[in-house]
Amino acid sequence: MPAIIPIRAFSDNYIWLVREGGNAAVVDPGDAAPVQSYLDREGLTLTAILNTHHHGDHVGGNAALLARCAVPVFGPAREAIPGRTRALAEGDAFTVPGIGLALSVLDVPGHTAGHVAYVAADGGEAGPLAFVGDTLFAGGCGRLFEGTPAQMAQSLGKLAALPGATRVYCAHEYTLANLRFALAVEPGNAALRARLARDEARRDAGVPTVPSSIAEELATNPFLRAAEAAVFAAAEARAGRRLAGAVDAFAVLREWKNAF
Repeated sequence: MPAIIPIRAFSDNYIWLVREGGNAAVVDPGDAAPVQSYLDREGLTLTAILNTHHHGDHVGGNAALLARCAVPVFGPAREAIPGRTRALAEGDAFTVPGIGLALSVLDVPGHTAGHVAYVAADGGEAGPLAFVGDTLFAGGCGRLFEGTPAQMAQSLGKLAALPGATRVYCAHEYTLANLRFALAVEPGNAALRARLARDEARRDAGVPTVPSSIAEELATNPFLRAAEAAVFAAAEARAGRRLAGAVDAFAVLREWKNAF
């Protein structure tokens, strides 16, 4: 069954490499060098590139990897993706070449206008999984560079509706900062305090805090909990006014996090 390996890039990016036998596919290769180093060291053949959105730290390595090996490039239909051969939107499904991993596509705009996520109902030993790029982070969510709060809230709702066991492969190691913000929003959340302690220990040991799970995010991530009474009340206190609903609360939380 496929194995999923984190390859670190830049200061806090994760490039996810999915390997099966002697083949490998990569998700969001912002930098070709660490990917090529891993492929060479492990004797793997690159069979596909998957991109979730167009930001340079997610697509910047496409050209160099393609110069070494011409492989299919899967990416969002509504964004410019270097070397893309298959443009995808919600409802599309495909099997990753050389890997045998069946993925379906969700449109999850907000961070960027055409951002997509790749979801596997059966990821082998990893169980159900989702490659979510910069839409959903462990304990947080992406900034709204091109979308609206309503779009991002809807996108997060799609991911939140996945089975609780779904493993969430996000693209950055932002977890501790996100959880410290979450604790400022919801200091009475015991599950959140336990998660922060556990993930601080992981980082002290040099271990990634991701993937997380949908169940864990639902219990501790304020951006998935905007309608919960304690989180909604914290957003109203921050705004200093009555809020109209969960989307309004989400918008306040996102602005609060931007300044945290």
